[in-house]
Amino acid sequence: MESPDDRRTQLSPQLAMRVAILGGIAFAIFGIVFFRLWFLQVLSGDQYLAEASNNRVRRVTIQAPRGEMTDRNGTVLVENRNAVAVVVSPTTLPEDDGQRRELFTRLSRVLGRSTRPDDCRFGSGRTRVVKQLMPLQCKVDQNVGVLPYADVVVDPDASRAVYSYLAERAQQFPGVQIQNAWVREYPFKTVGAHLFGTVGQVSEDQLREPEFRGVRGGTIVGKDGLEYTYDRYLRGTNGAQRIQVDAMGVAKRRLTTDEPQKGNNVQLSIDARLQRVGQAALETGIDTGRANGNPASGGAFVAIDPRGGEVLAMGSNPTFDPNDFTRPISTRAYKARYGEDANEPLFNRAISGGFAIGSTFKVVTAAAGLADGQTTEGTFYTDTGTWTSGLQRRRNAGGAVFGAVDMRQALAVSVDTYFYDLGAKLNKDPFKNPRGGALQEWSRKFGFGERTGIDLSGEMRGTVPDPTWRRGRWEIEQRCRKRYRRDNCFIADDRPWSLGDNVSLAIGQGDFLASPLQLAVAYAAIENGGTVVRPHIGMTVRNERDQVVERIAPRPTRKIDIPGLETIRAGLLASTSEANGTSADVFAGFGKQVYGKTGTAQMDGRPDQSWYVAYVPDPERPIVVAAVIEDGGFGAQAAAPAVRQILSQWFFGNAGRVVAGRSASY
Repeated sequence: MESPDDRRTQLSPQLAMRVAILGGIAFAIFGIVFFRLWFLQVLSGDQYLAEASNNRVRRVTIQAPRGEMTDRNGTVLVENRNAVAVVVSPTTLPEDDGQRRELFTRLSRVLGRSTRPDDCRFGSGRTRVVKQLMPLQCKVDQNVGVLPYADVVVDPDASRAVYSYLAERAQQFPGVQIQNAWVREYPFKTVGAHLFGTVGQVSEDQLREPEFRGVRGGTIVGKDGLEYTYDRYLRGTNGAQRIQVDAMGVAKRRLTTDEPQKGNNVQLSIDARLQRVGQAALETGIDTGRANGNPASGGAFVAIDPRGGEVLAMGSNPTFDPNDFTRPISTRAYKARYGEDANEPLFNRAISGGFAIGSTFKVVTAAAGLADGQTTEGTFYTDTGTWTSGLQRRRNAGGAVFGAVDMRQALAVSVDTYFYDLGAKLNKDPFKNPRGGALQEWSRKFGFGERTGIDLSGEMRGTVPDPTWRRGRWEIEQRCRKRYRRDNCFIADDRPWSLGDNVSLAIGQGDFLASPLQLAVAYAAIENGGTVVRPHIGMTVRNERDQVVERIAPRPTRKIDIPGLETIRAGLLASTSEANGTSADVFAGFGKQVYGKTGTAQMDGRPDQSWYVAYVPDPERPIVVAAVIEDGGFGAQAAAPAVRQILSQWFFGNAGRVVAGRSASY
């Protein structure tokens, strides 16, 4: 008997026919697909591979020209020049190490670079790795380590010969491109060099800064100076071009183009003519100092408008030509031109140089003495030529004796003993007054010991010494000795604050340090009635149609009520106009009332630093000028003649004659 489970449904003839037809169709379709794939991959593979290779698209960045910088009168100080840049695209370089070395060797020879391997450092601290690479490969590999996908500009300003050679042999240089670029150009060369700064490819650190948010790797940005401060205005927006290239990277045709947008122009407060004369006046001051037997070696000057702090001119000597940095420079050439043996021409002494400023500081001591009730404007001090206190004994410069003098006369003829005595009276118990007394307080009110806030990087704070500062220096000395196991690091000695420290501070010496810019800001407050301005060089931002996009006018730092202001002013005027004034012979017959003060400062056994600061309260063109000539001797002999030339240019349109003073006052 047969079980029901063993029964099977019989396939009807009609159903069998349908299955056979569907199977045949499926087989035919599979055969067609298989044959087509075989045709495409085997018979036509080479043809389509060639077509694909000829249809690669590369995106090439079109660098945006940066905005120009002009002076207050519209004279162009920084502009652009069209150039050809040689660019390496790391992602398209040969992967084989040997082929890469061969490529960089050929490219180095074309660009005139060394092919000799040298130390190439990657990372920092414990993660630092040193490899032996030729300089060009080192630069590219370092950039890859920081920005892996960014192109690297290896020559921003290639010659026509290099351009032609690489263009004709593109297949021999895979990963190397030639692009149109813009190079910064400085038509006045050394004039204003310390102000403008440099540009270069954005760094990894800059990409982390809020100011560079959204910037792509490889973009040219400001690195320092005004280029950095106002980069967001100057930078512009890069464009892009899509180019069809073959497998070897040779361009076949251009596709689409997004045009770059030029950056805005920044108008500076600088007066180009005053800047040029100011820098020449520094040279004059150095020559004058040497003529008087001093080894004058450099200097700096600052000219500002005391009303709002606009910097009219600023210079440092020695200077340099920023055009040198628009193209790569070898390490040897850099050291020869800009190293210590060249007296560090890249160092901006006007804002970064820390100096004792000598008797130019006496106006602060006068204000502090009045504020603290230690003297009055009419109080007479009898000068015998010598000041003594216990074992301390100090004399006027050259042993001069002035007899009975009040504050006005003491400023006019720069009586050291008057201010020694006042500094002693202003000294306070260091335990009860760790931040010092009125002398330190008024130093800080005038702006010393803090940055002015100028729109340049690298500004120094300076030093206003007090008991707390002295203890801090000794702690640093102790840590140094312990760390390096030395008997002496020569940072500080183990002694408390003393009367002598305050006496030295009273004439701008001792441990006190300031920059020419800080001195100019302090005297601007005397000229304008007590406003401590915030100096600035940027004035307006303008678009291509010369329309003002933004005005740059920072608010003042503070307002101070200067005690005895009119007496201080009278003393400064007498210094330049009365027969015994320390700079009366320098400004005799000048044509404007000049309020000025000489300064002669001694620093660490070096020859005297020559200082002069002056202002002219002209109702239409007020100006303050401060200048220092390093190792230049007395203030009237070197710095004062330089300031006279700067003022002459500002008011009369020419530098005028050189007039060196005879005063030998500190």
